[in-house]
Amino acid sequence: MIKKRTLIALSIVSLLTLAGCGNTGVEPDDNSSVAQTESEKTKENITVGTSPGPYSELFMDGIVPILEDQGYTVTETVFTEVRQVDVALQEGAIDVNVDQHLAYMNNFNKEANAELVAITPIPTVPTGIHSATKGSIDEVVDGDIIAIPDDASNTARALLVLQKAGWIKLDESIEPMASTKDNIIENPYNLEIVEMNSAQIPRSLSDVSYGVIPGSILYAAGLSSNDSLLNEDILPQLVLHAIVDSGNEETDWAEAIVEAYRSDEFKAHLNEVNTDNYWFIPDELK
Repeated sequence: MIKKRTLIALSIVSLLTLAGCGNTGVEPDDNSSVAQTESEKTKENITVGTSPGPYSELFMDGIVPILEDQGYTVTETVFTEVRQVDVALQEGAIDVNVDQHLAYMNNFNKEANAELVAITPIPTVPTGIHSATKGSIDEVVDGDIIAIPDDASNTARALLVLQKAGWIKLDESIEPMASTKDNIIENPYNLEIVEMNSAQIPRSLSDVSYGVIPGSILYAAGLSSNDSLLNEDILPQLVLHAIVDSGNEETDWAEAIVEAYRSDEFKAHLNEVNTDNYWFIPDELK
């Protein structure tokens, strides 16, 4: 009888213990999730993915001091190409990037099934036509070789600049930022348009007649926007933006980045570094 009662008691204790473990397992997970979300919203360390070029430098020199005055610590992780940055954003390895335009972000989201989000437009350096041997776009001749970027968004961007120069005509039935060489319907100068990695174009200027160079590459190569023979008309989807992963756009730290770009302190810094009108300034920042 005593043994039977003992077994019953032990069974009850075991059930209570298991029930207690079950509660312990559920509640911390829920609380941990809430705490993690709140921590992400109010965290004080921001990791920015940077690339060699003007946009990252402008962020580090003009935005970081403003964020630091608000109590944030900014950590820099350097990348060599934008796609690597976007993968890191998607995986949560970094928090923000300031080296890409909407067209590039949208292409990545589509290709990688990602949900990156733009939080504010930022100053942008226009793409332009450059040459090591010619002093004007009017010097173009039959058979000239034109180097343009080989990635989809910047290829279309370059073709639009060539069309602005009057060198080619694109099929108007094609969305401008979807244009490729196959959409050229008029090429009166019989231009040989060669696609290559953007970073190689400045080094190849002596081997081609003209090169279309994006602003970030122009800066990295030590060239000046004043040397451009013709700049693009920047379309809305080609304006650079600060980019975060979906779900982070309403965090305190993301809002602090937006406010920093639109602050009087940043405007003052921009006035100091934009003496040659190097930057196109979006209306939101004026």
